[in-house]
Parts: sequence; structure tokens; C-alpha cells
Amino acid sequence: MEVSVKINGAAQSHDVEPRMLLVQYIREVVGLTGTNIGCDTSSCGACTVHLNGESVKSCTVLAAQVDGMEVETIEGLAGDDGSLHPVQQAFHECHALQCGYCTPGMVMASVSLIEENSSMTEDDVREGLEGNLCRCTGYHNIVKAVLQASEVSQ
Repeated sequence: MEVSVKINGAAQSHDVEPRMLLVQYIREVVGLTGTNIGCDTSSCGACTVHLNGESVKSCTVLAAQVDGMEVETIEGLAGDDGSLHPVQQAFHECHALQCGYCTPGMVMASVSLIEENSSMTEDDVREGLEGNLCRCTGYHNIVKAVLQASEVSQ
């Protein structure tokens, strides 16, 4: 089946199997490997992307379902000049990663969280990111980074 979609502002059109997941399409067909496959059950959030501006776990969406839509991946957050998005910058400055596997999904979920509510407490951040799992950091620096980025966006 033919799928036409904008990914990070670039038009894409490919013939895909109807059962192909969006995360597989992004990684295997388009070649953007920043979006990770973690659990294949929507439990971990490593595959989080923005679909028409909304944060979604791309392992729960079929590529065929995004026909005509816009997808933003972690590769699309940085500026054209290579400058980091404020959330990416905060993750870097606050050392909000260890192995880095969850980081792309965590950053994408954090961007959406900040867009929805730029004035948050630590508890708000923890609750807002509960669908994204990190097995390394204990979340302290991730929460710190989100709070720092939310202050920048105000």
C-alpha cells in the first residue's frame, strides 16, 4: 500500500506492507534510526515521535495510518544550523541520560509535555513521563532537565 507522509518536513512516499508499524517505517524504510524499538508493546516509550504535533508511541501505529500526516522524530528537533532544541540542550546540560536508549523517546515526550504545561512541578513531570521508561538513571536528572527546559520555554 502506498503511504505519503511528511517526516521532519520532508515529503516521503513509499509502498509498504499494510501491517508495517510506524517505528519500522521510520527506521527501516526512511532510514532515521534515532527512534528506537524498545519493547514492541507500548510499555517503554523508546519509540515516541510526534504525529501531527501529538506525542505517540510509534510501535502502536501502523505506517498506513499516517498517510497524509506529519511526523517529527528526534532528528527533526534540532535547528537547521545544528543547534539543539531546548529540551535536548537541557538533557545534555543536566546529564539526563546514561546508556541513551530511552533518550530519543524521553525527549520527544518531554517536548510535548512542556508544550501542554510549561509550568510544572517535579511531580507533574514524573506523572507526565510515566509512559516512558528509563532503566539506568533513576529519573532524577531527566526530571531536572525537563524542569530546566520548561523554564526556558516560559
